Amino acid sequence: MAINKTINKSTKTHAAMRNCIEYVLQEHKTEQALVYVTGPAPEELTYDSVYKCFLDEKKIWGKDSGRMYAHNIISWHKDEQISLQEALEFGKAFAEKWFQGFQTLIGVHKDRNHVHVHLVTNTVSYEDGHKLHNSRADLERMKQFTNEMCRQRSLTVATKGKDFYGKDLEEGHVIAWSKDKYHLLANEAKESHVAACAIACMEVMEDCAGKEEFIEKMAQKGWKVTWKDSRKNITFENEEGKKVRDSNISKTFHMNITKEALTDEFERQNQIRSNRESEEELEQYYRDIIAAVGGNGTGSADSNNGERQSIEAVVTEPEVIPGAEKGMGREDTDAELRDGTASGEKQSIRERLEVYRETVKQREQEQQLANQKHKRTRGRGR
Repeated sequence: MAINKTINKSTKTHAAMRNCIEYVLQEHKTEQALVYVTGPAPEELTYDSVYKCFLDEKKIWGKDSGRMYAHNIISWHKDEQISLQEALEFGKAFAEKWFQGFQTLIGVHKDRNHVHVHLVTNTVSYEDGHKLHNSRADLERMKQFTNEMCRQRSLTVATKGKDFYGKDLEEGHVIAWSKDKYHLLANEAKESHVAACAIACMEVMEDCAGKEEFIEKMAQKGWKVTWKDSRKNITFENEEGKKVRDSNISKTFHMNITKEALTDEFERQNQIRSNRESEEELEQYYRDIIAAVGGNGTGSADSNNGERQSIEAVVTEPEVIPGAEKGMGREDTDAELRDGTASGEKQSIRERLEVYRETVKQREQEQQLANQKHKRTRGRGR
Protein backbone atom coordinates (compact mmCIF):
# COMPACT_ATOMS: atom_id res chain seq x y z
CA MET A 1 0.00 0.00 0.00
CA ALA A 2 1.18 3.54 -0.72
CA ILE A 3 1.33 6.07 2.10
CA ASN A 4 1.47 9.68 0.92
CA LYS A 5 2.84 12.02 3.58
CA THR A 6 3.30 15.79 3.42
CA ILE A 7 6.44 17.31 4.93
CA ASN A 8 5.69 20.47 6.90
CA LYS A 9 9.14 21.88 7.48
CA SER A 10 9.76 25.56 6.77
CA THR A 11 9.50 26.07 3.01
CA LYS A 12 9.71 29.88 2.77
CA THR A 13 13.39 30.40 1.92
CA HIS A 14 15.53 29.79 -1.14
CA ALA A 15 18.01 27.85 1.01
CA ALA A 16 15.31 25.46 2.23
CA MET A 17 14.21 24.72 -1.36
CA ARG A 18 17.79 24.23 -2.53
CA ASN A 19 18.59 21.90 0.40
CA CYS A 20 15.50 19.82 -0.25
CA ILE A 21 16.30 19.41 -3.95
CA GLU A 22 19.89 18.52 -3.08
CA TYR A 23 18.72 15.87 -0.61
CA VAL A 24 16.39 14.22 -3.13
CA LEU A 25 19.13 14.02 -5.77
CA GLN A 26 21.92 12.62 -3.58
CA GLU A 27 23.84 10.03 -5.59
CA HIS A 28 23.96 7.38 -2.84
CA LYS A 29 20.15 7.51 -2.59
CA THR A 30 19.09 7.57 -6.24
CA GLU A 31 20.41 7.64 -9.82
CA GLN A 32 19.68 9.52 -13.05
CA ALA A 33 17.40 6.76 -14.33
CA LEU A 34 15.18 7.21 -11.27
CA VAL A 35 14.64 11.00 -11.40
CA TYR A 36 12.32 13.17 -13.48
CA VAL A 37 10.93 16.74 -13.62
CA THR A 38 7.45 17.54 -14.90
CA GLY A 39 6.96 20.78 -16.85
CA PRO A 40 9.91 22.98 -17.91
CA ALA A 41 13.13 21.16 -16.95
CA PRO A 42 16.89 21.46 -17.49
CA GLU A 43 18.64 18.98 -19.77
CA GLU A 44 20.76 17.58 -16.95
CA LEU A 45 19.08 17.02 -13.62
CA THR A 46 21.41 18.23 -10.89
CA TYR A 47 20.36 19.92 -7.66
CA ASP A 48 21.80 23.21 -8.94
CA SER A 49 20.10 23.10 -12.35
CA VAL A 50 16.72 22.07 -10.91
CA TYR A 51 16.95 24.78 -8.24
CA LYS A 52 17.71 27.48 -10.84
CA CYS A 53 14.89 26.22 -13.07
CA PHE A 54 12.39 26.51 -10.19
CA LEU A 55 13.71 29.96 -9.29
CA ASP A 56 13.50 31.24 -12.87
CA GLU A 57 9.84 30.26 -13.06
CA LYS A 58 9.10 32.22 -9.88
CA LYS A 59 10.83 35.33 -11.24
CA ILE A 60 8.95 35.15 -14.54
CA TRP A 61 5.67 35.55 -12.64
CA GLY A 62 7.06 37.91 -10.00
CA LYS A 63 6.29 35.52 -7.16
CA ASP A 64 9.65 34.91 -5.56
CA SER A 65 8.46 35.05 -1.95
CA GLY A 66 6.32 33.17 0.54
CA ARG A 67 6.12 29.41 0.36
CA MET A 68 8.72 28.16 -2.10
CA TYR A 69 7.92 24.47 -2.54
CA ALA A 70 5.85 21.49 -1.40
CA HIS A 71 7.45 18.20 -0.38
CA ASN A 72 5.67 14.84 -0.43
CA ILE A 73 6.88 11.30 0.12
CA ILE A 74 5.03 8.31 -1.30
CA SER A 75 6.25 5.09 0.30
CA TRP A 76 5.33 1.43 0.02
CA HIS A 77 5.53 -1.43 2.49
CA LYS A 78 8.72 -3.47 2.30
CA ASP A 79 6.71 -6.49 1.12
CA GLU A 80 4.87 -4.61 -1.63
CA GLN A 81 5.64 -6.00 -5.08
CA ILE A 82 6.76 -2.80 -6.82
CA SER A 83 10.00 -2.12 -8.68
CA LEU A 84 12.02 1.12 -8.59
CA GLN A 85 10.99 1.93 -12.16
CA GLU A 86 7.33 1.29 -11.35
CA ALA A 87 7.65 3.62 -8.35
CA LEU A 88 9.05 6.33 -10.67
CA GLU A 89 6.12 5.91 -13.08
CA PHE A 90 3.72 6.06 -10.11
CA GLY A 91 5.30 9.32 -8.95
CA LYS A 92 5.16 10.83 -12.44
CA ALA A 93 1.50 9.91 -12.89
CA PHE A 94 0.62 11.32 -9.48
CA ALA A 95 2.50 14.60 -10.04
CA GLU A 96 1.13 15.17 -13.55
CA LYS A 97 -2.42 14.76 -12.24
CA TRP A 98 -2.34 16.20 -8.72
CA PHE A 99 0.23 18.95 -9.35
CA GLN A 100 -0.87 19.66 -12.91
CA GLY A 101 0.68 22.88 -14.20
CA PHE A 102 3.44 22.88 -11.55
CA GLN A 103 7.05 21.77 -11.93
CA THR A 104 7.68 18.70 -9.79
CA LEU A 105 10.98 16.97 -9.17
CA ILE A 106 10.44 13.21 -8.76
CA GLY A 107 13.17 11.05 -7.27
CA VAL A 108 12.97 7.38 -6.26
CA HIS A 109 15.20 6.45 -3.32
CA LYS A 110 16.69 2.98 -2.99
CA ASP A 111 18.68 3.38 0.24
CA ARG A 112 16.03 1.87 2.55
CA ASN A 113 14.43 -1.54 2.88
CA HIS A 114 11.25 -0.16 1.33
CA VAL A 115 10.65 1.70 -1.95
CA HIS A 116 9.76 5.37 -1.65
CA VAL A 117 9.62 8.36 -3.95
CA HIS A 118 10.12 12.06 -3.15
CA LEU A 119 8.17 14.81 -4.89
CA VAL A 120 9.37 18.43 -4.64
CA THR A 121 6.89 20.82 -6.28
CA ASN A 122 7.43 24.45 -7.27
CA THR A 123 4.60 26.47 -5.70
CA VAL A 124 4.29 28.80 -8.73
CA SER A 125 2.45 27.42 -11.76
CA TYR A 126 4.36 27.55 -15.03
CA GLU A 127 1.02 27.83 -16.87
CA ASP A 128 -0.52 30.94 -15.31
CA GLY A 129 1.59 31.84 -12.29
CA HIS A 130 -0.97 31.03 -9.60
CA LYS A 131 0.30 29.73 -6.26
CA LEU A 132 -0.17 26.19 -5.02
CA HIS A 133 -2.46 25.75 -1.99
CA ASN A 134 -3.42 22.53 -0.21
CA SER A 135 -6.10 22.55 2.50
CA ARG A 136 -6.80 19.81 5.06
CA ALA A 137 -9.60 18.60 2.80
CA ASP A 138 -7.10 18.46 -0.08
CA LEU A 139 -4.85 16.19 1.98
CA GLU A 140 -7.73 13.76 2.48
CA ARG A 141 -8.50 13.82 -1.26
CA MET A 142 -4.82 13.28 -1.93
CA LYS A 143 -4.95 10.11 0.17
CA GLN A 144 -8.01 8.86 -1.72
CA PHE A 145 -6.38 9.61 -5.07
CA THR A 146 -3.26 7.70 -4.02
CA ASN A 147 -5.41 4.72 -3.01
CA GLU A 148 -7.22 4.79 -6.34
CA MET A 149 -3.89 4.74 -8.20
CA CYS A 150 -2.91 1.66 -6.16
CA ARG A 151 -6.15 -0.11 -7.11
CA GLN A 152 -5.57 0.59 -10.78
CA ARG A 153 -2.11 -0.99 -10.53
CA SER A 154 -3.21 -3.99 -8.41
CA LEU A 155 -1.20 -2.76 -5.44
CA THR A 156 -2.29 -3.10 -1.81
CA VAL A 157 -4.68 -0.35 -0.73
CA ALA A 158 -4.43 1.26 2.69
CA THR A 159 -7.48 0.35 4.80
CA LYS A 160 -8.56 2.26 7.88
CA GLY A 161 -7.71 0.36 11.05
CA LYS A 162 -5.66 -2.30 9.20
CA ASP A 163 -1.96 -2.85 8.59
CA PHE A 164 -0.36 -4.04 5.32
CA TYR A 165 -1.31 -7.65 6.08
CA GLY A 166 -4.95 -6.81 6.86
CA LYS A 167 -4.60 -7.18 10.62
CA ASP A 168 -6.24 -4.76 13.04
CA LEU A 169 -4.02 -1.94 14.23
CA GLU A 170 -3.47 -1.87 17.97
CA GLU A 171 -5.13 0.92 19.91
CA GLY A 172 -2.78 3.86 20.26
CA HIS A 173 -1.09 3.16 16.92
CA VAL A 174 0.02 6.53 15.55
CA ILE A 175 -1.58 7.63 12.29
CA ALA A 176 -0.62 10.98 10.77
CA TRP A 177 -0.62 12.10 7.15
CA SER A 178 2.05 14.66 8.01
CA LYS A 179 5.46 12.95 8.29
CA ASP A 180 6.75 15.50 10.80
CA LYS A 181 3.67 15.05 12.98
CA TYR A 182 4.05 11.27 12.80
CA HIS A 183 7.62 11.31 14.08
CA LEU A 184 6.79 13.84 16.78
CA LEU A 185 3.98 11.70 18.14
CA ALA A 186 5.71 8.36 17.68
CA ASN A 187 9.11 9.31 19.10
CA GLU A 188 8.57 12.37 21.29
CA ALA A 189 5.11 11.83 22.75
CA LYS A 190 6.06 13.43 26.05
CA GLU A 191 6.70 16.73 24.29
CA SER A 192 3.47 16.68 22.30
CA HIS A 193 0.34 18.16 23.87
CA VAL A 194 -1.75 16.07 21.46
CA ALA A 195 -0.12 12.87 22.72
CA ALA A 196 -0.40 14.04 26.33
CA CYS A 197 -4.12 14.64 25.87
CA ALA A 198 -4.59 11.22 24.26
CA ILE A 199 -2.82 9.53 27.17
CA ALA A 200 -4.96 11.42 29.69
CA CYS A 201 -8.13 10.38 27.85
CA MET A 202 -7.08 6.72 27.83
CA GLU A 203 -6.35 6.78 31.55
CA VAL A 204 -9.56 8.57 32.51
CA MET A 205 -12.17 7.04 30.20
CA GLU A 206 -11.67 3.51 31.53
CA ASP A 207 -12.82 4.50 35.01
CA CYS A 208 -15.68 6.92 34.34
CA ALA A 209 -19.38 6.22 34.30
CA GLY A 210 -20.62 9.60 33.13
CA LYS A 211 -19.86 12.84 31.33
CA GLU A 212 -19.46 14.95 34.48
CA GLU A 213 -17.12 12.42 36.06
CA PHE A 214 -15.02 12.37 32.87
CA ILE A 215 -14.77 16.18 32.83
CA GLU A 216 -13.82 16.27 36.51
CA LYS A 217 -11.08 13.66 36.19
CA MET A 218 -9.66 15.29 33.06
CA ALA A 219 -9.50 18.56 35.01
CA GLN A 220 -7.48 16.76 37.69
CA LYS A 221 -4.97 15.89 34.99
CA GLY A 222 -4.77 19.50 33.83
CA TRP A 223 -7.21 19.39 30.92
CA LYS A 224 -10.30 21.59 30.64
CA VAL A 225 -13.04 19.84 28.66
CA THR A 226 -15.59 21.71 26.56
CA TRP A 227 -18.43 19.31 25.82
CA LYS A 228 -21.59 20.98 24.55
CA ASP A 229 -24.60 19.48 22.80
CA SER A 230 -24.56 22.39 20.35
CA ARG A 231 -21.06 21.46 19.16
CA LYS A 232 -20.05 18.44 17.14
CA ASN A 233 -16.61 18.04 18.72
CA ILE A 234 -15.20 17.87 22.23
CA THR A 235 -12.37 20.35 22.84
CA PHE A 236 -9.57 19.79 25.36
CA GLU A 237 -7.41 22.66 26.60
CA ASN A 238 -4.35 22.33 28.83
CA GLU A 239 -3.00 24.82 31.36
CA GLU A 240 -0.82 26.44 28.67
CA GLY A 241 -3.86 27.19 26.53
CA LYS A 242 -3.08 24.57 23.89
CA LYS A 243 -6.24 23.02 22.45
CA VAL A 244 -6.95 19.60 20.97
CA ARG A 245 -10.13 18.32 19.35
CA ASP A 246 -11.44 14.81 19.84
CA SER A 247 -11.35 14.28 16.07
CA ASN A 248 -7.61 15.04 16.00
CA ILE A 249 -6.91 12.45 18.70
CA SER A 250 -9.13 9.88 17.00
CA LYS A 251 -7.43 10.23 13.62
CA THR A 252 -3.88 10.50 14.93
CA PHE A 253 -3.85 7.70 17.48
CA HIS A 254 -6.40 5.27 16.05
CA MET A 255 -8.59 5.89 19.10
CA ASN A 256 -12.30 6.63 19.22
CA ILE A 257 -12.70 9.67 21.52
CA THR A 258 -15.94 10.96 19.99
CA LYS A 259 -19.02 11.86 22.03
CA GLU A 260 -20.73 8.67 20.90
CA ALA A 261 -17.76 6.45 21.78
CA LEU A 262 -17.32 8.00 25.21
CA THR A 263 -21.03 7.70 25.96
CA ASP A 264 -20.89 4.01 25.03
CA GLU A 265 -17.88 3.57 27.30
CA PHE A 266 -19.70 5.30 30.18
CA GLU A 267 -22.62 2.90 29.77
CA ARG A 268 -20.23 -0.04 29.81
CA GLN A 269 -18.57 1.25 32.98
CA ASN A 270 -22.00 1.76 34.56
CA GLN A 271 -22.84 -1.86 33.84
CA ILE A 272 -19.56 -3.02 35.32
CA ARG A 273 -20.18 -1.00 38.46
CA SER A 274 -23.73 -2.31 38.71
CA ASN A 275 -22.50 -5.88 38.36
CA ARG A 276 -19.83 -5.24 40.95
CA GLU A 277 -22.38 -3.90 43.44
CA SER A 278 -24.65 -6.88 42.78
CA GLU A 279 -21.75 -9.24 43.33
CA GLU A 280 -20.92 -7.53 46.60
CA GLU A 281 -24.54 -7.91 47.70
CA LEU A 282 -24.49 -11.57 46.74
CA GLU A 283 -21.20 -12.01 48.55
CA GLN A 284 -22.72 -10.56 51.70
CA TYR A 285 -25.74 -12.80 51.25
CA TYR A 286 -23.38 -15.74 50.87
CA ARG A 287 -21.65 -14.82 54.14
CA ASP A 288 -25.01 -14.54 55.90
CA ILE A 289 -26.11 -17.94 54.61
CA ILE A 290 -22.83 -19.58 55.63
CA ALA A 291 -23.15 -18.03 59.06
CA ALA A 292 -26.75 -19.22 59.38
CA VAL A 293 -25.92 -22.75 58.29
CA GLY A 294 -22.95 -22.85 60.62
CA GLY A 295 -25.02 -21.64 63.55
CA ASN A 296 -22.96 -18.44 63.80
CA GLY A 297 -25.29 -15.59 64.67
CA THR A 298 -22.56 -12.96 64.16
CA GLY A 299 -22.80 -13.12 60.37
CA SER A 300 -19.22 -14.36 60.03
CA ALA A 301 -18.43 -16.65 57.14
CA ASP A 302 -15.75 -18.48 59.14
CA SER A 303 -16.19 -22.03 60.40
CA ASN A 304 -15.12 -23.25 63.88
CA ASN A 305 -11.52 -23.73 62.72
CA GLY A 306 -11.34 -20.14 61.44
CA GLU A 307 -11.37 -20.98 57.74
CA ARG A 308 -14.06 -19.88 55.26
CA GLN A 309 -16.35 -22.64 54.09
CA SER A 310 -17.09 -23.13 50.40
CA ILE A 311 -20.57 -23.26 48.96
CA GLU A 312 -19.99 -26.92 48.17
CA ALA A 313 -19.08 -27.65 51.79
CA VAL A 314 -22.28 -26.04 52.97
CA VAL A 315 -24.42 -28.04 50.59
CA THR A 316 -22.69 -31.39 51.23
CA GLU A 317 -22.28 -31.28 55.03
CA PRO A 318 -25.71 -31.94 56.59
CA GLU A 319 -24.39 -32.02 60.13
CA VAL A 320 -24.04 -28.22 60.27
CA ILE A 321 -27.70 -27.51 59.52
CA PRO A 322 -29.42 -25.75 62.42
CA GLY A 323 -31.79 -28.03 64.30
CA ALA A 324 -29.90 -31.25 63.53
CA GLU A 325 -28.63 -31.40 67.09
CA LYS A 326 -32.27 -31.31 68.26
CA GLY A 327 -33.07 -34.44 66.29
CA MET A 328 -34.73 -32.73 63.36
CA GLY A 329 -34.35 -34.50 60.03
CA ARG A 330 -33.16 -32.76 56.84
CA GLU A 331 -36.64 -32.93 55.35
CA ASP A 332 -38.15 -31.35 58.44
CA THR A 333 -35.52 -28.60 58.53
CA ASP A 334 -35.92 -27.75 54.85
CA ALA A 335 -39.68 -27.79 55.18
CA GLU A 336 -39.59 -25.37 58.08
CA LEU A 337 -37.16 -23.10 56.26
CA ARG A 338 -39.44 -23.05 53.23
CA ASP A 339 -42.42 -22.30 55.38
CA GLY A 340 -40.56 -19.55 57.18
CA THR A 341 -40.92 -21.27 60.59
CA ALA A 342 -37.20 -21.79 61.13
CA SER A 343 -35.65 -18.66 59.65
CA GLY A 344 -38.46 -16.45 58.38
CA GLU A 345 -37.32 -17.07 54.79
CA LYS A 346 -39.51 -18.40 51.96
CA GLN A 347 -36.75 -20.45 50.33
CA SER A 348 -34.59 -23.24 51.73
CA ILE A 349 -30.89 -22.59 52.22
CA ARG A 350 -30.15 -25.15 49.53
CA GLU A 351 -32.32 -23.34 46.99
CA ARG A 352 -30.87 -19.93 47.78
CA LEU A 353 -27.32 -21.21 47.49
CA GLU A 354 -28.15 -22.71 44.13
CA VAL A 355 -29.67 -19.40 43.03
CA TYR A 356 -26.52 -17.64 44.16
CA ARG A 357 -24.25 -20.01 42.28
CA GLU A 358 -26.27 -19.71 39.07
CA THR A 359 -26.41 -15.91 39.35
CA VAL A 360 -22.65 -15.61 39.81
CA LYS A 361 -22.03 -17.94 36.88
CA GLN A 362 -24.39 -15.94 34.65
CA ARG A 363 -22.77 -12.62 35.59
CA GLU A 364 -19.31 -14.01 34.86
CA GLN A 365 -20.46 -15.10 31.40
CA GLU A 366 -22.07 -11.70 30.72
CA GLN A 367 -18.90 -9.90 31.80
CA GLN A 368 -16.75 -12.06 29.54
CA LEU A 369 -19.00 -11.29 26.56
CA ALA A 370 -18.96 -7.56 27.39
CA ASN A 371 -15.17 -7.54 27.61
CA GLN A 372 -14.84 -9.37 24.29
CA LYS A 373 -17.22 -6.93 22.59
CA HIS A 374 -15.36 -3.96 24.06
CA LYS A 375 -12.02 -5.32 22.87
CA ARG A 376 -13.36 -5.67 19.32
CA THR A 377 -14.98 -2.25 19.08
CA ARG A 378 -12.72 -0.04 21.16
CA GLY A 379 -10.53 2.44 19.27
CA ARG A 380 -12.48 2.23 16.02
CA GLY A 381 -13.27 5.46 14.20
CA ARG A 382 -16.71 6.37 13.14
